[in-house]
Amino acid sequence: MSYAWSTLTWAELPAKLTAANHAAILPIGATEQHGPHMGCGMDYVLADILCTSVSEATQVPMLPTMPYGCSLGHSHRWPGTIAIQPTTLIQLIKEMGEWAYHSGVRRLFIVNTHVTNAAPLRCALEMLRSQHDDLMVAVFNSATISQRVRDFHFADGDDWHANDAETSLMLATAPEMVRSEKLLQVDDPDRTDGLVFAHPVNRTSLNGVTGSPSLASAEKGEKWFSWMVEDLSRLVRQGLQEQPPLSCSYFDSY
Repeated sequence: MSYAWSTLTWAELPAKLTAANHAAILPIGATEQHGPHMGCGMDYVLADILCTSVSEATQVPMLPTMPYGCSLGHSHRWPGTIAIQPTTLIQLIKEMGEWAYHSGVRRLFIVNTHVTNAAPLRCALEMLRSQHDDLMVAVFNSATISQRVRDFHFADGDDWHANDAETSLMLATAPEMVRSEKLLQVDDPDRTDGLVFAHPVNRTSLNGVTGSPSLASAEKGEKWFSWMVEDLSRLVRQGLQEQPPLSCSYFDSY
């Protein structure tokens, strides 16, 4: 049974939302260079595959995946990045959230698979919940949904991109995204340790990679992807039952 928003008719959607306690999942990815060994849609593909699995596991409808994000830090050095401004992303998510609200969504789970989308998505959350008193919004950053998921993402360093984790996940779930013959040639270390400023990728990586994709394997990716589905599904199920600690209205003065 499909829980994809795009396949449901307007007549079917209300019942699906009611059964899911008026919740929906909104996956947000990016289109950006991922080194010489991996397709530029990696973040978008992961968001779509991960949230499809979680939607099916939790029976929560999934909105269409957003394929573009705030990827300005990848610079113009390598072809493939299609970035939008942080303010554009904020406005897009705010407007998407408003239309989802008018379709009946009252619990919105935003799942982000690109690190620098996090700040704009948090801004959109603030705007949505201040406008709609009965709308609850959560932003989950896929690499940090649990400690075990964080551990394998950050094993290459605090700054990472197209690394062992991301490459292994693609080998397991979308192997057509990976050029396996290049894996032994593209490792590039994290150069950000001890730095004061946040530098763009053209000043921290030689080839757009940060980490060790040479260590990647489909076997690791299968295990890690199953953890992500399990841990994100747990958070979504928890959110389906959560109520605000207090019932005070946003719009009432003390």
